[in-house]
Amino acid sequence: MTELQSRKSNLQETQLVETDIPKILDGEICLKVDRFAFTSNNITYGVAGDMLGYWQFFPPKVSQSEGWGILPVWGFADVIESKAEGIPVGDRIFGYFPPATHTKMTPVNITDTNFVEGADHRAALSPGYNQYSRVAGEAGYNPDMDDMRMLLFPLHVTSFCLHDYVSSADWFGAKQVIIISASSKTSLGLAYALHSDETAPPAVGLTSSRNLDFVNGVGYYDEAVTYDALGGIKNVPTVIVDMSGNASLIKELRAHLGDNMTHCVKVGFTHWEALGSSAMEDQDERVTQFFAPAHIQQRMSDWGTAEFRKCSMGFMMQSIGSSQSWLKVKNVVGLSDFSEIYQDVCDGRIPANEGVIVIV
Repeated sequence: MTELQSRKSNLQETQLVETDIPKILDGEICLKVDRFAFTSNNITYGVAGDMLGYWQFFPPKVSQSEGWGILPVWGFADVIESKAEGIPVGDRIFGYFPPATHTKMTPVNITDTNFVEGADHRAALSPGYNQYSRVAGEAGYNPDMDDMRMLLFPLHVTSFCLHDYVSSADWFGAKQVIIISASSKTSLGLAYALHSDETAPPAVGLTSSRNLDFVNGVGYYDEAVTYDALGGIKNVPTVIVDMSGNASLIKELRAHLGDNMTHCVKVGFTHWEALGSSAMEDQDERVTQFFAPAHIQQRMSDWGTAEFRKCSMGFMMQSIGSSQSWLKVKNVVGLSDFSEIYQDVCDGRIPANEGVIVIV
């Protein structure tokens, strides 16, 4: 089997490693990875890998892998060998996988529609990432939607949670919501949610000059502003949703808004090369680090699992349907070609209206 590994200290450096197809024991399954999506969100997993445990999902097992890790991806895989009762060979699975040709799992809590990965090394990790869907058991499963599901499902569930978080706080008293890195797919999902909510304040997208026309053209934002024109942003009570992690940009925006920054929600690291923080931000009660899996667990507790899934899936069906009008799929065949386009994703060279799907 082949897997792509990323150097933990320098995410732009990768290596393809050959190893044996995993042998399975009783209770385990072996899967052939079919295809997966790769976006800047996957780079975020690496940036936050040590802090949030992302490197622990698929630890490399070969000797030459010291200092290297495996960035998780969202995709589909097929069961090619099974010693787990209730999971037959040929079952098609959607969920969290390594960028590799094969992997093995230990399914538990098996139902007709899903199972939980029960491997010991994942027991302490966020439960949301250990849930796997058996698509043959899903009512109305449509394989034509596989690409959109891989690209947007893990991102737009975060968008749904962000909208819920900010709206439940009555927008923190804000008169506008500024979304930094407005062209990212998670940002666009949030902008769609705000655009669809008549009670929401106007959404202002911050973006690069290169992506300005695209952000305006999507039609979700009330206004779009480039990073070099922050002085033109209205100085009114504002919630900032930061998908970038760009410390200098945040500092400049906060200086412009002053006390009118009512809250700042830090989410992603699309500008991961410009990461940084300050003691002021770390100690400011108006700043929240948002972790979608924790919000999901809280809402499942508050609403019940069935109600959360009904609400979140209803939103995602609408947001993903809307995204089909602007999102184009870019297919990459094989892990070797993927290792090349991986650099483009790291460097932000993939056009905002494209989504990379790797056919393994």
